Amino acid sequence: MPDAATATLSDAARSFVDSGPHKLLIGADWVDAADGRTFETVDPSTGEAICEVAQAGAEDVERAAQAARAALDGPWAKMPAAGRSQLMNKLADLIEANAAELAELESLDNGKPVKMAGIVDLPQTVAHLRYYAGWPTKIEGETIPVSWPDMFTYTLKEPVGVCGQIIPWNFPLLMAAWKISPALAAGCTVILKPAEQTPLSAIRLGQLALEAGFPEGVINVLTGDGETGAALVDSTSIDKIAFTGSTEVGRRIGARCGELLKRVTLELGGKNPNIILPDANLSAAVKGSFQGIYFNTGQACNAGSRLYVQKDQFDEVVSGLAEAAKAARVGPGLDPSTQFGPVVSKEQYERVTGYIESGLEAGAEAVAGGNGGDAGGGYFVAPTLFTGVTDDMKIAREEIFGPVLVALPYDDLDEVAARANDTEYGLAAGVWTRDIGNAHRLARKLKAGSIYINGWGMADAAAPFGGYKASGIGREMGHANLDAYLEVKTVWTNLK
Repeated sequence: MPDAATATLSDAARSFVDSGPHKLLIGADWVDAADGRTFETVDPSTGEAICEVAQAGAEDVERAAQAARAALDGPWAKMPAAGRSQLMNKLADLIEANAAELAELESLDNGKPVKMAGIVDLPQTVAHLRYYAGWPTKIEGETIPVSWPDMFTYTLKEPVGVCGQIIPWNFPLLMAAWKISPALAAGCTVILKPAEQTPLSAIRLGQLALEAGFPEGVINVLTGDGETGAALVDSTSIDKIAFTGSTEVGRRIGARCGELLKRVTLELGGKNPNIILPDANLSAAVKGSFQGIYFNTGQACNAGSRLYVQKDQFDEVVSGLAEAAKAARVGPGLDPSTQFGPVVSKEQYERVTGYIESGLEAGAEAVAGGNGGDAGGGYFVAPTLFTGVTDDMKIAREEIFGPVLVALPYDDLDEVAARANDTEYGLAAGVWTRDIGNAHRLARKLKAGSIYINGWGMADAAAPFGGYKASGIGREMGHANLDAYLEVKTVWTNLK
């Protein structure tokens, strides 16, 4: 690995990186892919390879599924519920103890600012494990007072089984926690498939899971690309698929799971409206809207990428956002002074800059950004703000997944609600106002799974997260996601 890419890594993170090529976790063993294939994971701040990682194929998926099934039917099933809680809390302890190293690995592999990884990704990862660690001893069935005479009827809640969990590259470790935490709490076993762009933190998580004492086969880690994910979806040895990623890929996964009648949850994309009402605190709204889109370099499914401002205040709001965007510090993720890192890959860089070019060609005006940054081998995109946008432009309708905001003026409440809902997506929406009546009137009108009022992107492990329409099926987080990993069995007993 080039010295320039590791110059600011701690000894622990450097030691982990240099221990590659990294293998697959199947059962209790770290093994090569069955066919010996590997791939390079790349530092998006430099465009240079970090290390080699095993490329799992269909044979590896079946090996992992067998290990997961053996654990599901063996030691994991026999473990008391309190034991699952203890192991999950032990894993949370180990993540906390290794938080600095994990933040560096996340920054190196994903490009996000290491400071942000340390204050957002790592604490929320721990919070999700601890929240769900409280659930195993509280998963209860119920007795049912049925109308049949001499019948005693009750329900049992059981784990859905072996779960294939496919996570995205924008919040790799946090999304892994979103997936494994409810599954483990429910008593399932998992095969975790990180995105090929960001496999490192999932591999380190697998190491920590073994250190925590999870029985072999409970947590398996298969690194690879879309081929690996497709093998997980196609496998008849896997009972449920959980996927976070693009709507395009989610449609294909949903269709295949439907053919196989396999359980599935999908957390997909968004083109999320953010509405500033005339009575809002404009200073707070500008700051919040800025973070709402440019946080994580715009690589968030719930990014506030469509900004609606009442026409009389439009120029003032746009001016404030443009000034902040132009002053933003874009740089390598491992640089402590970096505010926004690169996008994750060359492919993503080309996608985002292609949308920027599309907006310019359609007649929109870039009042900030409007071009890729000085890449220097890395995949940097300047925070971009478009005005002169119409609702039918690609940049106003399609998910870009980068630091690109479109600002549009509106006249009144009913008009802006209709325009906000005129999208195939329905993941998130925001309202900025001092009028509590208007806030909740719009909250009822907006068709989205999360509504943020006078803030953006708030999250808690106990609060469900997911979308309407093409933004997905099911919910992440909270009790709703726990239920997605449980089967309900009804037992009828004739007392005669």
